[in-house]
Amino acid sequence: MKTVKPFAERLVRWQRTQGRHDLPWQANRDPYRVWLSEIMLQQTQVSTVMAYFDRFLQNFPTVHALAAASQDEVLGLWSGLGYYSRARNLHRCAQAVVQEHGGLFPRSFEVLQTLPGIGPSTAAAIASLCFEERVAILDGNVKRVLTRFLGFGDDLSLGAHERKLWAHAQSLLPVKPADMPTYTQGIMDLGATVCTPRKPQCEACPMASLCAAKALGAPEAFPVKTRKIRRTSESLWFLLAVSRQGEVLLQQRPQQGIWAGLYCLPVFESEEALRLALPPKAQTQLVAAPAFKHVLTHKDLHLHPCVVRPASSSTQWPSGEWVNANAWPALGLPAPVRSLLLAHAT
Repeated sequence: MKTVKPFAERLVRWQRTQGRHDLPWQANRDPYRVWLSEIMLQQTQVSTVMAYFDRFLQNFPTVHALAAASQDEVLGLWSGLGYYSRARNLHRCAQAVVQEHGGLFPRSFEVLQTLPGIGPSTAAAIASLCFEERVAILDGNVKRVLTRFLGFGDDLSLGAHERKLWAHAQSLLPVKPADMPTYTQGIMDLGATVCTPRKPQCEACPMASLCAAKALGAPEAFPVKTRKIRRTSESLWFLLAVSRQGEVLLQQRPQQGIWAGLYCLPVFESEEALRLALPPKAQTQLVAAPAFKHVLTHKDLHLHPCVVRPASSSTQWPSGEWVNANAWPALGLPAPVRSLLLAHAT
């Protein structure tokens, strides 16, 4: 087992001189900003998150402002960032912080985990970065750093092995609580900028002389995770109806399932089903736009947009609401729907 002192001390020293210091959520130890950034950064690159983070703070500068917003407002600002359950949990969490904790984030790792959408790693990030609690995070970047440093070859697709790695992570923490914010930021920075998934920059790593994976000459062999995601595919047909007044027909999705709670074009399982849902005259005006693939975490969606431009939105159409051109850009829309509207309804 590697010793605590060299790892923690080297990491803290490296972060102070080589780590990232210009990210907008690093300006202070405000738990609201840290929490917001941690949720946005799940499965999403920093470069993508930056603009969304700034826009969220402009609209919801405090947890009270976010809690008071409607879900539609939150989803509208989140639109395009993906993994929309994060946005719904974000909203629920803000309401819980206001209603149950007086608008103040709990200061402990254990209590933070009781909030909607906050798992152990996010709770550890908030507790360590904001409140100096000695608790280890274990996101994807950190798993990579630690498995390489330790030569940890157990399969992380098994929960018991991940818990074992978390115990190692806890043992490597700095002794002084005051070092925890720098340490936690440092291990995230190291994984994001040096100990990368492909072609890690071992020559720039402060742990190079202690790293088991480098000594083996196989850093990219870690972490080990053998369970593969089983991908599926599905074909869907979108009705893109745009009236001459510029209104578009949208339906709000159910609160469960794909694109839950978002506004979407009417969806059908086949072109035939789509045509049968239209007024007779509209069936003859329907034009198929180019199909395209949209990739989700576990599924490939093959999307087939069908465009029709009725003279009026007053005709009998599938259930939904006609939304004018000034209103739909602010709604929570799935990324492929927003792209289609930008191409055909502007």
